[in-house]
Amino acid sequence: MNFGNPYYLLLLIPQLAAIWFIYRRRATQALIFAPFHRLPTSRATWRTRLRPLAPVLYLLGLALAILALARPQTVFSRTVRRSDAIAIQMVVDCSGSMQALDFATPDNQRTRLDVVKETFAKFIATRPGDLIGLITFGGFASSRAPLTLDHEALLHSLRGVETAREQFSADGQLINQEEMLTAIGDALATACARLESTAVKSRIVVLLSDGESNTGIIKPDDAVKAAKALGVKVYTIGVGSTGIAPFLARDAFGRRVIAQAEVRLDEELLRSIAGTTGGEYFNVTDPKGLSNVMARISKLEKTTINTDQYNRYEEHFLNFLIPGLILIGLGAMVNAWLGKTII
Repeated sequence: MNFGNPYYLLLLIPQLAAIWFIYRRRATQALIFAPFHRLPTSRATWRTRLRPLAPVLYLLGLALAILALARPQTVFSRTVRRSDAIAIQMVVDCSGSMQALDFATPDNQRTRLDVVKETFAKFIATRPGDLIGLITFGGFASSRAPLTLDHEALLHSLRGVETAREQFSADGQLINQEEMLTAIGDALATACARLESTAVKSRIVVLLSDGESNTGIIKPDDAVKAAKALGVKVYTIGVGSTGIAPFLARDAFGRRVIAQAEVRLDEELLRSIAGTTGGEYFNVTDPKGLSNVMARISKLEKTTINTDQYNRYEEHFLNFLIPGLILIGLGAMVNAWLGKTII
């Protein structure tokens, strides 16, 4: 048995002081009276015999209540798992260009983001011992999931990632232009901030983008300097290439059609980010290429860590709390009955 909140046991110290205060030997005054035998004999009554019981009940009840606060529990299963781990911050571009359909197949119409989400989900499944977080960005960066070993929660966040959709006002003006842009500097700086406090030795960022940095508060060069200062390797993935890509659109009659639009990929910037931080740059133009890149990243340097897993335990605080409250109540009743006072 151990205690879930052992610091509450410190309350036993002032209780010991209270016991000493109650039962310490007090100095009493005496009167010399020679014919002691002439005094009437005193007989102990049931009231005098019960009076010392009240403080005992109080003290025992208080001790049991303190033990209940400390949460005594029995651990049935505890394992120490030794694993090779790295801290991975996934940074995914969700700007409007990630809606391109150049990764689609005739029987499966998927956007670039759909393929990225599927590939990242498979990658997460192969890294059960790694701390993995998720950041998405368009015109601004958003932390979707902190570095965590709870990959079920991470996958739930990943499934909810969507690209920015154009929104127009009543007069036809685009009102969310900022969300359609790409802030690579802000995204990389956010990833570095999330990795800064982790104790895992090997820390990397997997930054995936299909555009060029054209907005944001932090410049990409400043974010790269921060990553290098923290010893964070950045592996960049450029999706697609500069040119014309197909997009799903609607015509004047509201029908879904395939339209063509120009996309621009800043490979020079992504290659520079990776090279400066000691990572690598990859360009992928199809789903298979993206899977190969993630397989290569899986072979990175790892750090061995030990993690304690408590699989099942049983709480016992009620076994102490209920008797403790009963004893305190009995002490109050005895005091009120005999001494006409509650305490």
